[in-house]
Amino acid sequence: MVRLASMLFSLIATTLAGSAIVVALVAGYVTLTPILIAAAIGFVAAVPVTYLVAKQIAAQ
Repeated sequence: MVRLASMLFSLIATTLAGSAIVVALVAGYVTLTPILIAAAIGFVAAVPVTYLVAKQIAAQ
């Protein structure tokens, strides 16, 4: 399951980080620091999401 989770993490992390960056830009935060913070939040949020998705796929 670790191999599956690592492949999923690369996709999920980029999606969540990109979405968080778009939210930050739409909210009007256009400097570097808020954009990096948004990317980091998306990256960290991808860990539990990846675990849940991998667990659901492996259970089938």
